[in-house]
Amino acid sequence: MNIDQLLLKINTYILNPFIGFLFVLATFLFLYGMTRYYIAGTPQDRATGQRHMVWGLLGMFIMISVFGIMRLIIGTFGITLPQGVSIPTN
Repeated sequence: MNIDQLLLKINTYILNPFIGFLFVLATFLFLYGMTRYYIAGTPQDRATGQRHMVWGLLGMFIMISVFGIMRLIIGTFGITLPQGVSIPTN
């Protein structure tokens, strides 16, 4: 196994699922914050919900940016991926 195959397997089986998991986690954090914001009884609870929403949106933005940067690097340097392998476009 050469280094290209090793990096491809790390990307396919470790990085992409991990980034996807983090995206789902950020989405749940946003939804939790939104729920807490709308159900809140005190201004402090509303502020906590708002902070959760902001951090959830920031997390989603970072995950989307990671995929965008990966696609930009592949397109810029003309890297060819093996057949059947692609970078998600989330």
